Amino acid sequence: MSVFAKFTIKSVARRVTLTPTEARRQKLVSAINEQIEVANAAARGEQYAVTVPRWTQNESGERVRVQRQKVVRSWFFERDGGCYLQIKYGSKVLPLSKDGNALFVKQVAEVKGALEAVRSAAQSGELDAAIDAAIKPRKG
Repeated sequence: MSVFAKFTIKSVARRVTLTPTEARRQKLVSAINEQIEVANAAARGEQYAVTVPRWTQNESGERVRVQRQKVVRSWFFERDGGCYLQIKYGSKVLPLSKDGNALFVKQVAEVKGALEAVRSAAQSGELDAAIDAAIKPRKG
């Protein structure tokens, strides 16, 4: 008797992975979602932080994993009587058009709406060219 006789055997094809373009879009959308949380916290007058695991040494010199708070830096800042919002992919600011790289809104409360509009643009693929330009290696 075979080991597999008591199991049901089926054939299934697994989805390989996301295409590189889809993976970049997903990374940008998750960063935008995090920035929406930052904007919500800023509207309440708070600072948004996430808990991340880190390795450190305890008193006896052993490496242990601990949870630390990490403050998330915002993509928006106040200037000229309003808020500028720059969309970033990693550490690079994405160009939103040939004229500029920032959205301008009148109040911090409007940043969330602007981020939601950018998220829908990223999901539909409107920022793919900007992401490609940001990750393209510089020729030197």
